[in-house]
Amino acid sequence: MSLTTNRRRAAAALLTAALLVPLSACGSDDSKKDGGAKGTESSAPAADAKGAKLTVLAASSLTDVFKTAGAAYEKAHPGTKITFSFAGSQELAAQVKQGAPADALVTADTKTMDGLKADTGTPTVIAKNRLVIATAKGNPHKVGALKDLADTKLKVVLAAPEVPVGRYSKKILDAQKIVVKPVSQEPNVRAVLSKVELGEADAGLVYKTDASHAAGKVDAVDIPDAQNAVASYPAATLKTSKNAEAAAAFVAWLSTPEAQKILQDAGFQQP
Repeated sequence: MSLTTNRRRAAAALLTAALLVPLSACGSDDSKKDGGAKGTESSAPAADAKGAKLTVLAASSLTDVFKTAGAAYEKAHPGTKITFSFAGSQELAAQVKQGAPADALVTADTKTMDGLKADTGTPTVIAKNRLVIATAKGNPHKVGALKDLADTKLKVVLAAPEVPVGRYSKKILDAQKIVVKPVSQEPNVRAVLSKVELGEADAGLVYKTDASHAAGKVDAVDIPDAQNAVASYPAATLKTSKNAEAAAAFVAWLSTPEAQKILQDAGFQQP
């Protein structure tokens, strides 16, 4: 074999090696990029969940306890921010149907939630409640039972029948065959309570937890269990949520011992 031939073959080998180096390097970079992309994709949900901003639509009777629960959740999940929008359950349902931007929903009855099956995930009951008669401080009219609300001299305020607490009120009054002519029908339980607090009504039917929160401003007359109604609070994610994972995590948290203690300390019953 000639010297010239050997030199040509050596040159070819060097050229081939030179060409393979950048190809190998490119392959290595692509592998790193793919690995990086996959790593980013797999960690994205966790990052989103940790830094999520959630909007939760919740029944008015949850106003005070959810402020406490929300603060506890944010503390345990740094970076997560929860904004609550409180209203009567029927108003919340209307907002959901109109496509209001939100991530989760908690109503004061299962009927309202059941009417939103096409818009929500599977609901979970997180708490229960009962009704009491709220009266002015000191109970000046000596209201002692449901039957006393039939007194036409008494100014009674109730929630509207399409509102959960209004529906529960009608149910227990009808069961006892008590006819009440309210001076007004309010859009949510907080409005009923406010009327009594301000002296615009002598009595009203509200949730036990709402009356407890207003202790010192109103008195609460217990209603026997046999004459009462149990209010259930289901919670569910909304299918339109842009933070599905974080929304599901919050809804699941509401059933944890930590959240249940907060709810029960506020007077809610176990689900």
